Amino acid sequence: MNRFILTTRAFVSKNSPTILSCIAVAGLVGTVILSTRATPKALLLLEEAEREKGGRLTSIEIIKEGWSPYIPTIVAGAATIACIIGSNHISLKRHAALASIYTLTDTAFREYRSKVVEQIGKNKAQKIHDEVQQDRVYNNPVTVNDITTTGHGNTLCFDGLTGRYFLSDIEYMRRSVNNLNHKLLNDMYVSLNDLYYELGLREVEFGNLLGWDVDQNLIEPVFTATLSENEEPCISIHFPVQPRFI
Repeated sequence: MNRFILTTRAFVSKNSPTILSCIAVAGLVGTVILSTRATPKALLLLEEAEREKGGRLTSIEIIKEGWSPYIPTIVAGAATIACIIGSNHISLKRHAALASIYTLTDTAFREYRSKVVEQIGKNKAQKIHDEVQQDRVYNNPVTVNDITTTGHGNTLCFDGLTGRYFLSDIEYMRRSVNNLNHKLLNDMYVSLNDLYYELGLREVEFGNLLGWDVDQNLIEPVFTATLSENEEPCISIHFPVQPRFI
C-alpha cells in the first residue's frame, strides 16, 4: 500500500502540469454546462421576484435575486482559473530550474575546456577538437535524402548541434552569423531558430527555448574541415559558446 501511494505521488508530481491542464479543460467545459443549466433557474427566480414586487427589478435586485443558481458555475470557474495558474506556475519553476542546471553545466564545461588547453597547449587541443568533429561526422552517416538544399552554396556542411547535413557556402554562413551578431547587439538576444532561419534550415522544436544573449559575447562558430563517410569534403560547424536556455 505504501509503495502504491509513493508511486502515485511521484506520478502526480512528475505530471502535475499536464494533470492541471486536463482538469482546467474539464473545468472550462463544466463551467459552460453549469452556466447553461443555471440560466433557466435564474430566470424563474427573477420572474417570481417581479410578480412579488409588481414591477420590473433594478439591476441590484436582479443580481440579488438571481445569483444563487450560478454558485456551482462560479465555483467551477474559480477552480478552472486556479488550475491554469497552478499549471503555469509549476511549468515556470521547472523551466527556471532546468535553465539553472544548464548554466551550471555549461560553466563547468567551459572551465574544463580552458584547463585542458592550459595543460596540453592550444595546438594539441585544436587537434583533439578536429578529431572529435571528424568522429562526429563519421558517426552520423549522410544519405542524399538527409541533405537539405539551402540555395546558398554547394558545399556539404554538418550542423554539430542537431546532426543535420545541408549544402551551403562558408562565406555565406559567416555573413549569416555576422547578421545575427548585429541582431544580438540590438535586441540583446537571438534564438537558435534565428540562426537556422539565416542559414536557410528548418526550425527545430526546441529552437525557441535556446539561444544566445549579449552577456555571452558574440556568436563565433568554428568551421572544421572534415571528410564524410564517402570521403566527400564536409564543413563541420561547432559553437564554442553554446546556446543556452532562456
